[in-house]
Amino acid sequence: MRYTRFLCFFLMSVLAVSAFSKKPKDKNKYGVYLAGVSASFTDSLVYFTDIQRVDSAALDEKGLLVGRSQYSLQLKDYLEQHEEGTNRTCFMFFNTKKKKLEKEIHKLKVKYQKGNTLVLKDLGSSFRFEKAVVE
Repeated sequence: MRYTRFLCFFLMSVLAVSAFSKKPKDKNKYGVYLAGVSASFTDSLVYFTDIQRVDSAALDEKGLLVGRSQYSLQLKDYLEQHEEGTNRTCFMFFNTKKKKLEKEIHKLKVKYQKGNTLVLKDLGSSFRFEKAVVE
């Protein structure tokens, strides 16, 4: 009888703990923070976008940004149309945590500022990433 009560108590506590424990978040469900950088080998101007949270952006099972080439092309097209930036290479930086992405972009800006040969320009709120169409 003693063991039966103990066994029942043990099973109920295991069920209660499993019922109230936090479920892991789905990475694909909650959006991704994105930042873009554009540089050119023929120009000393380097463009930086603001860090933006894109709800429709998702990571695949390997942790890579789905449609990252489309986000890069959005930045490239914007620079060609509004900033007269031709022949630019655009890089996408992403993370699910904003603080980690801010740290990564800050490190990159510090590297670009070494030597004072490049001019850094923030695009500010004039550029916004849009949902990438994944086929």
